[in-house]
Amino acid sequence: MADPAPAPSPLEVDDVRVSIDGQPILRGVSLTVRPGERVALMGPNGSGKSTLVRAVVGVRPPTSGIVRLHGADLAGPRRLVPWRRLGYMPQRSSAAAGVPATALEVVAAGDLAGWRWRPRRGVADRARTALDRVGLADRAADPVHILSGGQQQRILLARALVRDPDLLVLDEPLSAMDTASQRATTDLLAEFTAGGGAVVVVLHEPGPLGPLLDRAVVLRHGRVVHDGAPPAPAAGHDHPDHHHDHAHGDTDDARPGVLDVGAPLPDPSGVR
Repeated sequence: MADPAPAPSPLEVDDVRVSIDGQPILRGVSLTVRPGERVALMGPNGSGKSTLVRAVVGVRPPTSGIVRLHGADLAGPRRLVPWRRLGYMPQRSSAAAGVPATALEVVAAGDLAGWRWRPRRGVADRARTALDRVGLADRAADPVHILSGGQQQRILLARALVRDPDLLVLDEPLSAMDTASQRATTDLLAEFTAGGGAVVVVLHEPGPLGPLLDRAVVLRHGRVVHDGAPPAPAAGHDHPDHHHDHAHGDTDDARPGVLDVGAPLPDPSGVR
């Protein structure tokens, strides 16, 4: 009896190109993320990191090439794409300018995905569990705009976790967090991947996540220039108290965003 075919990788990016207003941003990017892998997406400002993330989460369709989520082509029928297996955490932006909402409501909004616009049963319980995982169960009823920047960052992580995904895409997850929160988040991601989950994380330098990383994919001018061992941190950036908070400046992410905390999430994240 033949062995069963191996399960598809959580994420496959095959020769993806993206042009915006006629300007090429991504120029043939390919990468594969396997179950349990921790992959950093790195590169200087304007390298295309944010554009690639938008392509991966279905917000910016490629001009050409293919993005597959667990073997499903994102360009195929929306109902066939397993959006619930993907959790996305955007780079932190101001929650105060969005619709007033509690921490629980923001996290519960992460359960909306793909072609289904109604939350599943039990979403409130799942949201409370996700808040507990990031250490904010006691703030569930608090308006998000009164929370600190680091707490808002952890709310976004809880929102990414509420679907119980097996692939997380995280954009500068440690920005605005204090040292204790950074360590707790690193431990949470280690636990997530130990259970078979995969993580793709946008970083400017490895920082506290460095020991967790398996690989780094480095972009420059929209091309992959390195796919292998993570680079050593820059001088002064390996100290535990270094503040890891950087604006990307990528062409497709030049303006700071505003987290619309009351809106349903588009495919799959909801950052508009």
